Amino acid sequence: MEKNITILHISNIISLLMLTKYLISYEYNEEPNLKDKTVELPDSLEKLLATASTKLNVEAKLLFTAQGGEIDDINLIRDDELLYISSGEPYIDQRQISLPRTLGRRGAPLRQELEIATVPGTTFTNPDWLLLNVGGKHFATTRSTLTTKEPNSMLACMIASEDSALLCPSSIDNHGAFLIDRSPVYFEPILNYLRHGQLILDKNTSVRGVLEEARFFGIESLVKILENKVEDEQESSDCAPLTRRDVINTLIATSWSAELRFQGVNLAHADLSRLDLRYINFKYANLHRAKLSGANLSYCCLERTDLSHSNLEGAILLGVKMLRANLEGANLRSCNMEDPAGNRANMEGKLWILFLLTLSLLKTFLLFLMKSNNFYSLGVTLKGANLEGSRMAGVNLRVATLKNANLQNCDLRGAVLAGADLENCDLSGSDLHEANLRGANLKDTAFEYMLTPLHMAQAIR
Repeated sequence: MEKNITILHISNIISLLMLTKYLISYEYNEEPNLKDKTVELPDSLEKLLATASTKLNVEAKLLFTAQGGEIDDINLIRDDELLYISSGEPYIDQRQISLPRTLGRRGAPLRQELEIATVPGTTFTNPDWLLLNVGGKHFATTRSTLTTKEPNSMLACMIASEDSALLCPSSIDNHGAFLIDRSPVYFEPILNYLRHGQLILDKNTSVRGVLEEARFFGIESLVKILENKVEDEQESSDCAPLTRRDVINTLIATSWSAELRFQGVNLAHADLSRLDLRYINFKYANLHRAKLSGANLSYCCLERTDLSHSNLEGAILLGVKMLRANLEGANLRSCNMEDPAGNRANMEGKLWILFLLTLSLLKTFLLFLMKSNNFYSLGVTLKGANLEGSRMAGVNLRVATLKNANLQNCDLRGAVLAGADLENCDLSGSDLHEANLRGANLKDTAFEYMLTPLHMAQAIR
């Protein structure tokens, strides 16, 4: 009796998901239509393999049953049996794999297995592809990916050819994947780096974790990149400015009579508005663009503090020390610097260095300072600051820089502005009774609507 059989081929196929491996492929239909692969059984195994080679356009060498048994006798084949041929590859049980579906020839669904890898030591038509099992997760890649960029890495040595292998390959799982006991989360960016040379990390991926894996696998070029990233993260965390919550926690944990020291602290952009910050040492601190409106900074030390472009509107500044502080572009509107107890806010600059010079060098040194624009920087810098309506009676602004500052309607009674740079400063409506303006730069200064007359003794240009 004649027998009809259906022959399928175990072949090498590249997965659509770029997980390139040695796979099973076959035609699959909801209503099978495999007439083109259904053949009449010849009288010998050799003729059957030749017929299969012609039908499937491959070199047929081995013949298997659907259960994986190898057939070596033609008489063992039954009628209407489904057989598998291969070009020398071992049989792969399709029940152990998942087959996603896509369209094949003539619109028929083609399912391709995505989890089976080459078994080391087996000859395939495309031996460059392999599978790695890292911590239970499979990664498909090529030998060239692992050996080209880092030829001396552990991965490159592990999968090197037998003639040049420096490291014995690891064990393999039932899918033929090399077993590596490491974290798959940190291994994935390393593999991508070996593929395209760029380090790409997800937001929630630890740089330190990837660094440890890169050290383990010996990816030296990546180790240097990751070490720099770790250093940058450390520096950014160390230099991160304190927040309002940090300052409040410190105030709560400290007695009101204790002296707080925030010297050299970074408080840039911090919101400290309406806080009681009396007697705190902010020397050398960074308060750039800080929000200090309504804050009480009485008797604080703000020497050499950076308060540029900060908002101090309505702040209380009784008895503050602002020697050489930088308040360029700051908003000090309606500030209160007038202490009823007589303690003046001190923004005086230091000129004692001039007296150390001999009389013959004094003129040359002063001209040099004038030309280099450093003379007026010896005092507090209030360039372009807005002090409109501030109460500054008795404040010491000796040698201060107030160029382009707005001092309209300010109370400057008894203020010391000797040697200050008041160029293009607006003092309209301000009270300068008994204010000391000797030696001040009053070029283009506005004195309109003065409350009290300005005597020549107060200012000699």
